[in-house]
Amino acid sequence: MDKIFAQLDGLLGRYEELEELMSDPAVINDTKRYMALSKEEGGMRDVVAAYKKYKQVKADLAESEALLRESKDPDMQELAKEDLASLTEEQAKLEDDIKKLMLPKDPNDDKNIIMEIRGAAGGDEASLFAGDLLTMYMKYAEKQGWTTEIIDENPTEVGGYKEVSVLITGQNVYSKLKYENGAHRVQRVPVTESAGRVHTSTATVGVMPEYDEVDLEIDPKDIRTDVYRSSGAGGQHINKTSSAVRMTHLPTGIVVTMQDQRSQQQNRAKAMQILRSRVYDFYESQNESQYAEKRKTAIGTGDRSERIRTYNYPQNRVTDHRIGLTLNKLDRIMNGELDEIIEALIVQDQTNKMEQIDG
Repeated sequence: MDKIFAQLDGLLGRYEELEELMSDPAVINDTKRYMALSKEEGGMRDVVAAYKKYKQVKADLAESEALLRESKDPDMQELAKEDLASLTEEQAKLEDDIKKLMLPKDPNDDKNIIMEIRGAAGGDEASLFAGDLLTMYMKYAEKQGWTTEIIDENPTEVGGYKEVSVLITGQNVYSKLKYENGAHRVQRVPVTESAGRVHTSTATVGVMPEYDEVDLEIDPKDIRTDVYRSSGAGGQHINKTSSAVRMTHLPTGIVVTMQDQRSQQQNRAKAMQILRSRVYDFYESQNESQYAEKRKTAIGTGDRSERIRTYNYPQNRVTDHRIGLTLNKLDRIMNGELDEIIEALIVQDQTNKMEQIDG
């Protein structure tokens, strides 16, 4: 903790400086500067409050220890002992809180996400499971007060998806759903199985933060755009005009096609939105080994080939393999009640990071 306290003393000094600056009329009149300082102050507020409280508890502890040493009154000694017990407990809790508050923040945590779900091994059953996962995440998003929009889909005849992309927007979406990256396995009796045998299928989930032009600028020269006629449902208007768009990012070979929107302009905007996130995701995974080295604390690699969770329908059981968590409430989880799993993953991630600090 000594290293952390040294940082905290510096942080406290900066916080007091910020408070002074923000009461300066010259700064108040400079909206841009005031907003920047206000954002910095807001990011430090919780940890500074916890540290001030910690310092007060330390001072109270010293006072109670002195009273216990110096007082000859048994009642006063008993009172000092009680104070010491509760203050020691409070000190330990505050140390824990401060460690969590000092953990490096993931810069993407407050971002919206593009989630891609693909049916993998298991044919029709895998595509149906991909559809079930989509419903689960959309219900979870609704419970969080987020909004969802399907921006690209490739449905199958049986009612599932070969692949589907959904944009999820709201407060701190990435911070909660980033742990969903990976292969999800389902064990159940398919509707088509007359003998009642349990089959195992998989679907993969990819979670990408939504990036805007400020985060990642793609050189227009690196993009080839092809326009063609949209196919499938949508009425005569769509089929008569070249509204579908295919964008290729030449340096990486990433291709995005978009034909779900009414106009070519809308399809271009959506295609660019997905392309930007996929390209950023590609460059991140290119550096995955050095990236992972820097953040050894991550839960698993987040690789889509890594099996992260099993959904067992006959036993109404869900198991997250990364943290060894098993819950016998699959029906509720598929209905979007993911809080218990996600909170356990966040706690494990924080524990791993705190062990890194202590180590």
